[in-house]
Parts: sequence; structure tokens; C-alpha cells
Amino acid sequence: MAFASLTRRVTFAAAHRYRRPEWSDARNLEVFGLCARPSFHGHSYVCHVTVRGPIDETTGFCIDLGLLDRILGDEVRERFDHRNLNTDVPEFADGAQIPSGENLARMIATRVQARLGDALGSGAPRVERVTVAEDESLSATFEPARDA
Repeated sequence: MAFASLTRRVTFAAAHRYRRPEWSDARNLEVFGLCARPSFHGHSYVCHVTVRGPIDETTGFCIDLGLLDRILGDEVRERFDHRNLNTDVPEFADGAQIPSGENLARMIATRVQARLGDALGSGAPRVERVTVAEDESLSATFEPARDA
């Protein structure tokens, strides 16, 4: 059986700040620098999601692209686009997690994989890698298979 990887790019704009609520303002500033300031800042994020699976001999695809697009629309664009990550996304609200690129990539990978598994069962393609870039000079990559 032949396997392939497919990568889809999705974009979203969102605001955030880095802050641990249990720390003082001085400690937050020391650890997170300007990203801890009370006035949130925003990014035009670019997210690449790579899935790997067996190539279907009938269709030639390793995943139904329409299905992947629907999942990315729900789990990335609808969840994050034009949102304040610290207040509008429960996983990051009230300091639950820092909305770093690393945590965004991990969350996206987990949510997309759950949806793929629910939709396709045990034969579902696996999320191989998620990269989230907040600008041209900084990106974070999460690879679930390597962390398992």
C-alpha cells in the first residue's frame, strides 16, 4: 500500500497576549516581554496542516480534500479568525494556556485529528504536522506522531 502526505494552508487573523494570571505584571513582562502588555496585539496567521494516509487506488487521494477543508474551516478559521485568543477561545481564556504558536499548533493538530477519526474511523489519515506562523520570521511546528 502506498502512502502520501498532503498539506493544506489556511489563514486567520487574531489578537492575543502572553500573560500568566498568577504572576505579577513585572514577572510577566520579564518572561514575555512586550507580548505581555495589556493592549493585545494581532497577527495574520498562516497555518499549514499536513496529513498522511494511504493513497486510495480509486480516487488517487490520501484524503478527501472537501472533508479536510470543512474540518479546517470549523477548527481553524471559524474558531480563531477575527477573535481575541485570550478571551474568545476557551482553551486560552483566563490564562488556561498561553496562546503561543506552539500551543496553537498542538491544539489544531489535536482537534483536526479528532474530527478525522470521527469522520473516517480507524482508517483515517493521521495529522503528521501542523505549522503556525504569526509572521514571516516566526513559526512553530507540532508533530503529534513524534510526541506520542
